[in-house]
Amino acid sequence: MEETKKLYRSNTQKVIGGVAGGLGEYFNIDPVIIRVLFVLLILAGGGGLLLYVIMWIFIPQNPDFF
Repeated sequence: MEETKKLYRSNTQKVIGGVAGGLGEYFNIDPVIIRVLFVLLILAGGGGLLLYVIMWIFIPQNPDFF
């Protein structure tokens, strides 16, 4: 039986809140790509910052790390 994947903020790939690291772990891509996308969204009108903060609030911290 395969374990269900869950989205968590990363504890190891963390720069600010672990959102990009968690998304990178979930989608199995480099978190730097996600960070660049957030920066581009911020420069394109500020939506990236709002999206990042919302995700920081609602995505739980990875409980397996502790």
